[in-house]
Amino acid sequence: MFDFKELYQPKNLADALRLRKEHPDAVILAGGSDVLINIRAGKEAGRDILNIFGLDELRGISMEPDGTLVILPLTSFSHVSQSPLIQQNIPTLQEAVDQVGGPQIRNIGTIGGNICNGVTSADSATTLKAFDAILELSSVEGKRIVPYADFNKGPGKVDLRPDELLTAIRIPKESYQDTYGHYIKYAMRRAMDIATMACSANVRLDAKKQHIERMRIAYGVAAPVPVRGFTVEKVVQGRGFDQALLDDAAKAALNDVNPRTSWRASKEFRIHLIEELTRRALKTSIERAGGKFNG
Repeated sequence: MFDFKELYQPKNLADALRLRKEHPDAVILAGGSDVLINIRAGKEAGRDILNIFGLDELRGISMEPDGTLVILPLTSFSHVSQSPLIQQNIPTLQEAVDQVGGPQIRNIGTIGGNICNGVTSADSATTLKAFDAILELSSVEGKRIVPYADFNKGPGKVDLRPDELLTAIRIPKESYQDTYGHYIKYAMRRAMDIATMACSANVRLDAKKQHIERMRIAYGVAAPVPVRGFTVEKVVQGRGFDQALLDDAAKAALNDVNPRTSWRASKEFRIHLIEELTRRALKTSIERAGGKFNG
């Protein structure tokens, strides 16, 4: 039995934005894979619900004329994974969403809900951070554009105003063109588990495939929110491919993270994972881009 006050079901996006403004404290229901569990557990009991799940205009993946990929927030993990646009241009995101829960969760869970709940373990979050995703937030007053890099404000807290809804996730062509990446999720089980640590990297190599022209990397569960590894990205810039590169990247990663001890893992073990996942994600990304390691 779900304990809620009023259920609002908008007919379209304009109606949803109006209801969002009129009921800013209402819980937004997208796929429901997190929200319904919280309500049943009593965490959101007695609150109004704004159910946007039926708004098909917020569902789908497309490419704009300039090559920008647009992922609408109600797109399920399964549809992200099966999208030819994602498979052809950002297969690393496909790798990430394929590791969310089980098939039932991937069929109902939405990519917008995954990043708006603000948790550091969200599987899509690290890859979207590593590809410089840009968020479109809408209200009856208009649209606001926020880099996803600035969206997380603390554990479970995001830069979404009380009258706003996430209406699009944009990934510019510059962010994914000629890049190759790898997402790694370390969990206590091989499936149906939350990440103990996650790492998503992507690289662009020079024309001769001998040096790193550009690298992006992000971590989940390495800090209270998903974080970019900006120090790593600077350290590897212009470097060739050898063991020293991987070791320097692993060491640099520790400047950008703040792991903690929890019942899943100690802080020390998470530091070990950060270093090792950095090496592995970077090495695989380089190899997928056509680079060859010396020694």
